Amino acid sequence: MEITLALSGGGSKGFAHIGVLKVLGKEGFRVRAVAGTSMGGLIGSLFAAGYSPDEIETRMASLARHPPFDRTRGEGPAMKGLSGVSDALTEALGDRTFMDLSIPFAVTAVDMETAELLALRQGLVREAVLATIAVPGIFPVVKRNGRSLVDGSVLDPVPVALARSMAPHLPVVAVSLSPSVDSWVRRPTPRVLATLPFLGKYLDRSRWAQAMNIFLGSLDISGALISDLRLQQDRPDAIVRPQVHQIGLLDPVEIRDVATLGEKATEEALPQLRQLESLPDAMTRRLRRWFSPGETSRYGT
Repeated sequence: MEITLALSGGGSKGFAHIGVLKVLGKEGFRVRAVAGTSMGGLIGSLFAAGYSPDEIETRMASLARHPPFDRTRGEGPAMKGLSGVSDALTEALGDRTFMDLSIPFAVTAVDMETAELLALRQGLVREAVLATIAVPGIFPVVKRNGRSLVDGSVLDPVPVALARSMAPHLPVVAVSLSPSVDSWVRRPTPRVLATLPFLGKYLDRSRWAQAMNIFLGSLDISGALISDLRLQQDRPDAIVRPQVHQIGLLDPVEIRDVATLGEKATEEALPQLRQLESLPDAMTRRLRRWFSPGETSRYGT
């Protein structure tokens, strides 16, 4: 069966996308287009470039063994840098443009100066990916085509409408890395400070650090609410929710373990995914296209 994917962000949680891709491939689902935000954009870019899920996992494990978030001279104000990630993307993607990819692919970003939600689908893929993973305050703003870009999750955590625009005749499967608000019993405690050099070691118990953790926790809650609202508005044809809410943004993790959580969630969702082939579901998708022709008008370029 042919589908499109909308891959959400979530930092270290995003390695669950690898497991989702593995199970989809094993079960015979053919991904014909991918839209990604933040880490979903990074994983999606490698998949769209032709890398298998196993190859993506190997590359991500190699990246994790090096300091990917070291700052370099000239980067803007932020807690961490993206030079290591940039080098890894250059190695993996080279000078590929979106036109060079195996399947249609796009990522979201937000212009900090205009508050505009953008769909990036032209030019160098690695540059677009750096923009979509630029978590505000944690990573520096990315300058691209005269714009100041940050993580698309700020406004569009799960880019369902963008995925649908790329293949309107196919069902959209959304992979959301945050729990639904209704099921949010115990929110994860962000541990960004614990992963930052110097700050994590000396300030983790300070009032400043505790206040920052409270602030980041509030962002997690609001992010989950935005995700739920987007999913209700954009109505993906199926949702896969890996149970990764306990993982913080930059937590050091075993990539294989997080990918396994993605595999488990996809296997549990297989009855829902197979239902997408039914005639009633196909008719519902057709009607939705007719009555929602302008659903991607929210995106600038």
